[in-house]
Amino acid sequence: MNQLQGMHHVTAITSSAEKNYEFFTFTLGMRLVKKTVNQDDIQTYHLFFADDEGNAGTDMTFFDFPGIPKGVHGTNEIAKTSFRVPSDAALEYWVKRFDRLEVKHTGIKEQFGKKTLSFIDFDEQHYQLISDEHNVGIASGTPWKNGPIPLEYAITGLGPIFVRIAQFDYFKEVLEKVFEFKEIAQEGDFHLFEVGEGGNGAQVVVEHNTVLQVARQGYGTVHHAAFAVEDRAELDEWNKRMQGFGFQTSGFVDRFFFGSLYARVAPQILFEFATNGPGFMGDEPYETLGEKLSLPPFLEKKREQIEKMVRPIDTVRSTIEFEKEYE
Repeated sequence: MNQLQGMHHVTAITSSAEKNYEFFTFTLGMRLVKKTVNQDDIQTYHLFFADDEGNAGTDMTFFDFPGIPKGVHGTNEIAKTSFRVPSDAALEYWVKRFDRLEVKHTGIKEQFGKKTLSFIDFDEQHYQLISDEHNVGIASGTPWKNGPIPLEYAITGLGPIFVRIAQFDYFKEVLEKVFEFKEIAQEGDFHLFEVGEGGNGAQVVVEHNTVLQVARQGYGTVHHAAFAVEDRAELDEWNKRMQGFGFQTSGFVDRFFFGSLYARVAPQILFEFATNGPGFMGDEPYETLGEKLSLPPFLEKKREQIEKMVRPIDTVRSTIEFEKEYE
């Protein structure tokens, strides 16, 4: 059985699919590659933002569950999602951009030898940009070519996720013994783990925290994080492995765009394991990815019902000519 290949995607909860689309498209310059619905709750939008071609390891996805309350950040949560940018100079660009667009941020800091820039969105969802300047490890993706961000500064994929946990020793054991991560650095209460080829795209930062209140999921928080495996055969091996360690799993779930497997690995920490393919290019042309409501075949027969449930969101970008915004 091969090691996990690093991040596949992160899925979070938003209060507004419309605001979420605006923020990721026009502020962050990530490409909406799929506008679909939550396959387990078809009245809920599921938006996928990724690199130019929707490659695994580059996408952040969002549910907008109707009526869900605002989440509460604390311990026992996937607390922050990272996005990779090519260089330290890119972070300087983003500071100016965030200042101009009034996005709250921390300024540039350094952690584990990498320059970072943390920020929040309208829901107080927590993110950071991380520089690939000195990065060695799993390759990143390709920035959205037709988006508003100059390519030398644009987001290329997912960096480390941050997990805040009260039972650190237990979680460390899970990462190391079950998922074959290695702890490679520590700064105070923060511990850096990596897997496979390593580097920014295959790392998890774990903060040991027994002081904060227990987090409560809602909009503005992460729902789950997913790690990449090659194919269904690999997924089946991981299923056996996790069950062998006593974890309850979902078993194989066909998400059409990829195959999935889910397991709750610690209190309130849900991990998914997802195949690299088939990907997002099968049912829409490259030029108009994410512009129509895309449904997997088993939901296509319910299209009329679903389209009445979810409000229309205009996500047409192929008719917009974005000028690159140099700050």
